[in-house]
Amino acid sequence: MLAILLTPTQPGPPLTLPDGKPLAARLREQLRAAGARDVVLTDDPNRLAALAETAREPVLLCSGDLVAHTAVLRHLATSPLPGTAALVLPERDAGPLGVLEERGQVVGTDHSGAAGTSGLTSTGAFGGAVRLAVADLPALVTAARAAATAPPAGIGTATATSAPDRLFTALTGSGITIFASRVRLLVARRVTDPAGVAAAEAAVAAVDSDRAELRLSVKEKDDFFTTYFVSTWSPWVTKLSARLRLTPTGVTAISVLVTAVAAALFALGGRPALVTGAILLYLGFMLDCVDGQLARYTRHFSPWGGWLDTIADRAKEYLVYAGLAVGVERAGLGNGWALAIAAITLQTVRHMTDTWYGALHDEAAKRPRPAGPAAGGLGDRLSAASNKVQADTGSVSYWLKRTVVFPIGERWALIALTVALFNPLVSLVAVLVWGGFAAAYTLALRTLRARSMRVPVLTGVDTLLHRDDGPAARWLAGLGRAAGLPGPLPMALFGAAASAVLLGAGLAGLGGTTARWSVPLAVLVVLLAALPAGVPHGRPLDWLVPAALRAAEYLLVIAVGLAVDAPGWMTFALLFVLALRHYDLTSRLEKRERAPLLRQLGLGWDGRLIVLGVAVLLGPGAARIAMPLLTGYLGVIFAVNALRGWVRRDIPAPRRPADAQPDGGAPLAAAGARTDRAGERGEPAGKRGEGDG
Repeated sequence: MLAILLTPTQPGPPLTLPDGKPLAARLREQLRAAGARDVVLTDDPNRLAALAETAREPVLLCSGDLVAHTAVLRHLATSPLPGTAALVLPERDAGPLGVLEERGQVVGTDHSGAAGTSGLTSTGAFGGAVRLAVADLPALVTAARAAATAPPAGIGTATATSAPDRLFTALTGSGITIFASRVRLLVARRVTDPAGVAAAEAAVAAVDSDRAELRLSVKEKDDFFTTYFVSTWSPWVTKLSARLRLTPTGVTAISVLVTAVAAALFALGGRPALVTGAILLYLGFMLDCVDGQLARYTRHFSPWGGWLDTIADRAKEYLVYAGLAVGVERAGLGNGWALAIAAITLQTVRHMTDTWYGALHDEAAKRPRPAGPAAGGLGDRLSAASNKVQADTGSVSYWLKRTVVFPIGERWALIALTVALFNPLVSLVAVLVWGGFAAAYTLALRTLRARSMRVPVLTGVDTLLHRDDGPAARWLAGLGRAAGLPGPLPMALFGAAASAVLLGAGLAGLGGTTARWSVPLAVLVVLLAALPAGVPHGRPLDWLVPAALRAAEYLLVIAVGLAVDAPGWMTFALLFVLALRHYDLTSRLEKRERAPLLRQLGLGWDGRLIVLGVAVLLGPGAARIAMPLLTGYLGVIFAVNALRGWVRRDIPAPRRPADAQPDGGAPLAAAGARTDRAGERGEPAGKRGEGDG
């Protein structure tokens, strides 16, 4: 990473520290400690433009009037947030340039303190530092060249007066996405005179950087169970893990092992085994939090780590469902696999809506609000009410809002309590009841709010990839594009409805010859959802299309299992590998990663349904053979993509010499690769988690 230090151009002598050392010299040391391979000092916009134009790495731009803990700059430099990130001070009057934030993105700037064009008031101040992604460097070149020809802004105008603030104002207006890296617990201040430098230095010295970083490793806004029953003591486990030089990936592996033992105990049954399994499930979730906290504490991040965290979380949860299903069957309490199949389907489809609604909401944050009849509607009023509740941190309404959506901490707590006090059947039923209510609640509110956003969010991504379309669907999409079909949502919902009808017939006991012909017919009907795949997914509710396709495929898989009398575990196993494949795709969307290496070999949802339809047409025996073969085939492809498709691109945590700490902190242990989970523990690409939006 290249760091560019913009030296102040105000009249008078250079800013100096109380010991007489120039502030610029100390900032240069801090930028190197934050991970910069080189630090260039300049006050010339033309040179800045030339440096940015030739750079082939991220650029850390820093104002020469910043007094801060070294950790503040290190956190900005190593932030797992994708793209460009800016340092944001919590108080509006902490700097000359206010920032307007929504959903973790800087959507505008404000020099006067009045409401900005987006209708928001300042939520903080620009901290004088911004880390620019390589893809966004052309915007910096343009801004620097404009600054070189523009006269300095006068005091009292609506434009920031210092060069860094003018540059940042230009960047926010360039259309690039800028995430906010907020200062919490640590100290960062913009200074203008010796008195300000001395006051800021005193504030820095008063805060123990290492203790603050340990507290910062805990997610700022988490769910009720995690906040009060895990995060109150998990930082001490995080500190111990760092001292033992465990990696976040190693902690994830331990969490998987502990959770797998818990699932095995749930399958074994008996009160001692169930209680022990519940305790291990709680400990597994605690370790699930520690791996992310350890990554934040040691500042080691990578797309590989974020992907591994997401996949491991889902695999562990669905493994627990399988263990509960076996426990139900062994205890003679009913059809446990049917409940587990329903749970995995419900939760996966819910997560698909989480991802795409998060993308919609993030994009809407950057767009002007609609005027005219759309403004002030029900969706806008719901948004305002939701934002008000979210701002009232710690209130009863705040915790109710976060709990009713049934996040992962609450899911695992419910499973642990019900299985310890009752039995696996009660656990699975409770998960389905609360999960179904949460799905209905979030879907209703999000639908109302999305209609008021009017943002064509899916027009900027490869929808054919993230829909998981295969060759047949892409061919049909060409036909649909030529026919001028309308939006894709109606046909996707129609396909899901067709699968639901077939499943209903299977539950009603219609099998044999009827199933042999009804399943292929249902497959043909569901394939119609591919016709509008090439149409822009830009309507208010088109974020529901990927989830509708997942529902159509999963319901049809279940219907096939019923039609050919396949064992429940066989159907569950196929759904399990399908879910892992689809979480891989959502991770790529959230982390802006390329398509899987073996994308075409995955057949697509259309190809997989065609395989199952042909197998049923050949007879129940052929279908019972095709299902495990398809499961194994997709599992191998997933494993190859996991090993080769997610290249380790770790962001190394800078080592701080113990005898040369600018802010007095202790050196951190090295750790492995990890990024915050997109969804449940961290939001590197905006909120993709479980909530009502």
